[in-house]
Amino acid sequence: MKAKIRTVAKYLAALLVAVSVLAPMSWLFLMSVSATSDLTRIPLEWLPRQWDFTRYGRLLSLAPDQPGTLFLHALGNSLIVATGATVICLLLAIPAAFSFSRYRGRDGWLFASLAIYMVPPVAFVLPLYFLLQHFDLLNTRPGLIIVYCSLILPFLTWMLKNQFDTLPRDIEQAARLDGLRVWQVLLRITLPLAKPVLGAAALFGWLLAWDEFFYALLFTSNIAAQTLPVTIAGFTAGRATDDGLIAAVGILASVPPLFIAIWLQKTLVSGLASGGSKG
Repeated sequence: MKAKIRTVAKYLAALLVAVSVLAPMSWLFLMSVSATSDLTRIPLEWLPRQWDFTRYGRLLSLAPDQPGTLFLHALGNSLIVATGATVICLLLAIPAAFSFSRYRGRDGWLFASLAIYMVPPVAFVLPLYFLLQHFDLLNTRPGLIIVYCSLILPFLTWMLKNQFDTLPRDIEQAARLDGLRVWQVLLRITLPLAKPVLGAAALFGWLLAWDEFFYALLFTSNIAAQTLPVTIAGFTAGRATDDGLIAAVGILASVPPLFIAIWLQKTLVSGLASGGSKG
């Protein structure tokens, strides 16, 4: 009897999580295909009387005076900035995490970086602004990538370091006895064993950059470098706001993270499982 109760409780909990995730997205989609009259009708109707997909066509069009001009440029900026920052941070975090994990006495540097990571972002606005201004990187994608690296790198280093701690060192020691150098051990032995968590770390780092709004708002001024969160906020700035258009933007903005999560699904699950336990 207790086993059945536990099973029912697990399914109910899973159902609750699924509803909490899918219900907002379902309502966002219904808003995106509803006419303005349906969205403002009282009492509210859950299903639109007439399904309207023209907003998606406007957002995916580069025709003049269409919102797609802003949306597609911002989408490209977000993809470039998020991917570039994640790749750079992975290239730096892997050797840093390996060093923290295999060579004792360096944890102070790791904790210091995490302490800086916990400082409110507004405290770094002026130093970062002056640095970007000095190197002529304001309102540029490379400048935004550099700023995002300061956010993502400590997180990825900590995440990978915890995974490297769980890996057996006997294999690495045997490889060193066979004549492999430290960097060869890292590339040939450690990284293949840590492959699951690399995918999870890449996804979380990419999502941090994809969703970042504060620095993108301050350090960009036009579509040349503005990312999707800033552009979405701009759609709400007018006096006459099309709620359905904003909902359509939200649906389209969730597509790239969804595809990346599906692509890294197996790696993500195994990475989270291995990163959450130490053998």
